[in-house]
Amino acid sequence: MITGERMAAVDRNAAALGIPQKQLMESSGHAVARAVDRLADAGDRIVVVAGRGNNGGDAFVAARFLEDYEVTTILLGRPDAIRTDIARENYDALETCSYPLETVTDSSDFDLPECDLVVDAMLGTGITGELREPEATAARAITDADATVLSVDVPSGFDADDGDHASNGVDADHVVTFHDTKPGLEALSTPVEVVDIGIPAAAESRVGPGDVALARPEGRTGRAFVIGGGPYTGAPALAAQAALRSGMELAFVAAPKMVAGEIQSYAEDLIVQPYGGEVLTPEQVPDLVDTAERYDDVVVLGPGLGTDEATLEAVERFLERYTGPAVIDADALAVVPGLETEATLVCTPNRRELERMGGPATTDLSTVTDEIEALAAELGHVVLAKGATDVITDGERTVTCPNGTQGMAVGGTGDLLAGITAGLLEHTDPFEAAAAAAYVNGAAGESVAESKHDGLLASDLLEAIPEMLWGGQDE
Repeated sequence: MITGERMAAVDRNAAALGIPQKQLMESSGHAVARAVDRLADAGDRIVVVAGRGNNGGDAFVAARFLEDYEVTTILLGRPDAIRTDIARENYDALETCSYPLETVTDSSDFDLPECDLVVDAMLGTGITGELREPEATAARAITDADATVLSVDVPSGFDADDGDHASNGVDADHVVTFHDTKPGLEALSTPVEVVDIGIPAAAESRVGPGDVALARPEGRTGRAFVIGGGPYTGAPALAAQAALRSGMELAFVAAPKMVAGEIQSYAEDLIVQPYGGEVLTPEQVPDLVDTAERYDDVVVLGPGLGTDEATLEAVERFLERYTGPAVIDADALAVVPGLETEATLVCTPNRRELERMGGPATTDLSTVTDEIEALAAELGHVVLAKGATDVITDGERTVTCPNGTQGMAVGGTGDLLAGITAGLLEHTDPFEAAAAAAYVNGAAGESVAESKHDGLLASDLLEAIPEMLWGGQDE
């Protein structure tokens, strides 16, 4: 089962893998035509009622395959208002080839011709709420008609994300849906046919630009609270800057006073909050938890902290008390196995840290995805295991992310990943945030490597992050 929102992401991932949406639309339209063949007799009168989106585009394709019938296609709206290029191309093909076409721009003008079968292709997935005009009038006429009703993907007015159905939506007799069934369709007293339209399995099993589109921020909000530094200073600064580049309004770094000035010197955009001592100790925990909880921060815990015994005790105490979202990285990962916490964690181990957490010992994470999934299920947290191929899992869902370059083996790219994950965790669920962050980080590395080759530095990736996150949103 797949939601309409997730289906849109998979379509986009398929395009990135070389299967363009135009090709998928051709397959979908052909599938609709085959369904008509099973429901109608040669010479029957078929009316296609199409909307201005890709659902209508599927129907425009279908109309070309229905040569054995008397077919009329009705577009709800003006042709120049068709919302996607591929749907418009398929409408233009019908017009150029002189297929019978009508347009309706006013609900009072809608008149459903007498027919044997209606193809309902007004509204597909991604639609919520009651139908508006002219779709409302058309839906009423379609439902009331003495004709078989075949809906494309979902009945118009059906919410493919939560399974709700508008009270004035189409009451279909048959549904042909694509790739996988949608939530709520199984509850309809209507036959539903699921059709394979050629989407490769990798479009779901690998992270792609569709996953980024699901997770990207739509506005600048939230605070990152990086708890790191002591033995190392660059790591927390990189993580905090990456969070800012990923849509956070503010990035705070809590660090020992003796290194606070050095961390601040890396970027004037950071806000550094010093505390006493040379490393993090349990004495600082109450104030850190209070700050994170009071401001609803997304915490990044671990970059540059070190492995001092008191520091690890402080990390454990922090997570036992903290109840918000947190990205756990580097040395802080050691306390996660066996930890009891109400916090929402995304753990970002490299392969050696993964092994120390109880995961598999391997140099190729892509060969042990089942074992990593089992570890995530045991921990009860999302795991983003970093390698040449990243593995992201919440214990039930698992995807891989193969993008990136060998130059990203340089120190600091994992700190960037932690910061990007925090930025996205402000806006979406932990699994989606981790998956999209892995893709953005890898894509930023690939972009920078075009000019820096294997001489890239982690800091070089900072300026590439926004382009990888927002640059393709209008494609």
